[in-house]
Amino acid sequence: MRSSLAPGVWFLRAFSRDSWFRGFILLLTFFIYTCYHMSRKPISVVKSRLHQNCSELIHPINDTHSLNDTTWCSWAPFDQNNYKELLGAVDNAFLVAYAIGMFISGIFGERLPLRYYLSAGMLLSGLFTALFGLGYFWNIHMLWYFVLIQIFNGLAQTTGWPSVVTCVGNWFGKGKRGLIMGVWNSHTSVGNILGSLIAGVWVNGQWGLSFVVPGIITAAMGVITFLFLIEYPEDVDCTPPQHHGGPEEKEDNPEDPGNGPYSSRESSLDTATRCSKEPSTQPAAISFLGALRIPGVIEFSLCLLFAKLVSYTFLYWLPLYIFNVAHFGAKEAGDLSTLFDVGGIIGGIVAGLISDYTNGRATICCIMLILAAPMMFLYNHFGQNGITSSIVMLIVCGALVNGPYALITTAVSADLGTHKSLKGNAKALSTVTAIIDGTGSIGAALGPLLAGLISPTGWNNVFYMLISADILACLLLCRLVYKEILAWKSSMSRNRGYKEI
Repeated sequence: MRSSLAPGVWFLRAFSRDSWFRGFILLLTFFIYTCYHMSRKPISVVKSRLHQNCSELIHPINDTHSLNDTTWCSWAPFDQNNYKELLGAVDNAFLVAYAIGMFISGIFGERLPLRYYLSAGMLLSGLFTALFGLGYFWNIHMLWYFVLIQIFNGLAQTTGWPSVVTCVGNWFGKGKRGLIMGVWNSHTSVGNILGSLIAGVWVNGQWGLSFVVPGIITAAMGVITFLFLIEYPEDVDCTPPQHHGGPEEKEDNPEDPGNGPYSSRESSLDTATRCSKEPSTQPAAISFLGALRIPGVIEFSLCLLFAKLVSYTFLYWLPLYIFNVAHFGAKEAGDLSTLFDVGGIIGGIVAGLISDYTNGRATICCIMLILAAPMMFLYNHFGQNGITSSIVMLIVCGALVNGPYALITTAVSADLGTHKSLKGNAKALSTVTAIIDGTGSIGAALGPLLAGLISPTGWNNVFYMLISADILACLLLCRLVYKEILAWKSSMSRNRGYKEI
């Protein structure tokens, strides 16, 4: 008589070897990009410490400042009246460098081993994040130092997003991509939350540690990435995913029965992808212009520009807004701002799940953007009336603002990067991801800059700017929403015809 297997063995048998490796890659890339975002967040928390009202604090012994000086405890050069513009310049140095570097990063990402590329990027990002904090211990008060560090850090951070999306796209097919990447993309919000909490520990004391500690963690994760990242399933004898699953995809679009909702002009891509037809173990990477010709890339890229403008303005300015308007302390404002990211986790998962079920990525994004505009207006006018209303509105705003942003940068980018018009050339994924996120990063640079310029005229004007950007993001998806509606109508007509037969 055969002995029964232990429960642990049955559990192990329930999952295939492929599933274990896919789960491992998903978890590893989750931690990788969590560290990237964790290292970006401290600046938004420390802003309220770099410039603060010192009138209620006791002057230290041997202090040379005047008794009427209300900024003696601020950190020069941010102790001047134009501190918002200076802080905006520091933010923009990072974001402009990130936006410019992103377009180049995707091209390098397709031509270099992702393990080396990501590891080097994380080590450099950790170094520059720590150097920003060391400015406190080295007693540096020159604006150019902080701006230069932010520029180098922005360039280093461009290695992250195209690489992790490409790696996940290599391991996962299209089937449940929206849900899987919706859950996976919560790394953005988890990183923001960790960055806020870590920075909050030292913000009222040695604020330099708010940067040094995330920098060390990021660099350590770079070493782990070098040791354990697996770029392709074939590298460990796993089965590669099927990016285009079946006959149902061929009937989605009534305008062209051979294509999906974002598919048209397939013949225009023949030049860009003809090398994928030739027998080769590694197909040639797609060109920049070839990636732009993929249907839907331009619309989603421009939509993300405005969606990311809104998201990153919240990312960099929300703690200071809460500090100034609700009159919380620096640590409390940073902690409360994490609720926006909690909402972002919920929004990304919900958007991915619904878009998988409906096959309508653009429509889901558009609906969430429409709802986000009035919610931002309500938060600005009523969100500070009580702690309960502030918590609820922050979570809802985070879900509606970050939901479309998360969906476009993950599932949509992976869908377009493995588009059927590419005829199996997965080398386009990194370039497509870089184009979409790079265009979005232009908005990410503009948002905090505009907030720094507009906020002296009143926070209401900042929110009007965010609402306008949100509406523009929605309008840019109108053509794709229309195509998805036509595809749904065609599908319903076919289903009705089958039932009659």
